[in-house]
Amino acid sequence: MPSTQPLSHDSAKAPATPYRLVLEASDGPPKIDLAELWHYRDLLYFLTRREISIRYKQTLLGLAWAVLQPLLSMVVFSLFLGRLAGVNGDGLPYPVFSYLGLLPWTYFANAMTRSSASLVGNANLLSKVYFPRLLIPLSATLSALVDFAIAFVVLLGLMAWYRIPLSVSVLWLVPLTLATAFLATGIGMGLAALNVQYRDVQHAIPFLMQLWMFATPVVYPVDTLPERWRFLLDLNPMTGLIEAYRAAPLGRPIDLGSLAVSAAVGLVLVAIGVWRFRRMEKIFADVV
Repeated sequence: MPSTQPLSHDSAKAPATPYRLVLEASDGPPKIDLAELWHYRDLLYFLTRREISIRYKQTLLGLAWAVLQPLLSMVVFSLFLGRLAGVNGDGLPYPVFSYLGLLPWTYFANAMTRSSASLVGNANLLSKVYFPRLLIPLSATLSALVDFAIAFVVLLGLMAWYRIPLSVSVLWLVPLTLATAFLATGIGMGLAALNVQYRDVQHAIPFLMQLWMFATPVVYPVDTLPERWRFLLDLNPMTGLIEAYRAAPLGRPIDLGSLAVSAAVGLVLVAIGVWRFRRMEKIFADVV
């Protein structure tokens, strides 16, 4: 029978060394650890689902709010701009023209606004446990996609009402929506970081979005502006996206030049937002 011997003192298990994670600001270019984000994908799903649940909990109309915001805006602009001011719809019925602009704009504005307020809104979570802080503004952007998907059904109904055929190029809306989400997340990250340090940022954002909307061809065609000034619209990162949103479902050619300029400006804004977020990330839990 094999004999058993007691473990020696040297072979005894040593006490575990406490694990300490230190967050430090990087002096290099803005970086995002995609592997770490993938590792925390379950948490991202939970945060996104929680955002959706909280938004519509104990509401009278529930998910109908996702439809009412762009739909009622379309009705108001169709009445005052389309009918009274006589703004043309670029060859389309003005309700369809305006809704094609309001659909992506509403998603962008909601996603960016929610992202910018997300860190302050999750202050308790930030101070208790470590996880990639990027998940919080990203969950706000993803949760807004639910509203976008519901509101998109209204667009299909409008096009059917006006007997406008849907082109196969509507598939372009998938990468265009991803680009809009990317832009909203990047800018929202920078504003969220500023909002942690300066709480009046969240009060300025609604006013900023109103000004930005009227500087974007959402409810008016690009040719409303004199040709010599149209390059200013291209410097707006949402101009190329809005125009592409209008062209894709109808099978019209997409202005790749305008889209490229808007994309380049958008990348610069996203890089600035990511840089600001990463620079301030280590102090979020202390300041928020």
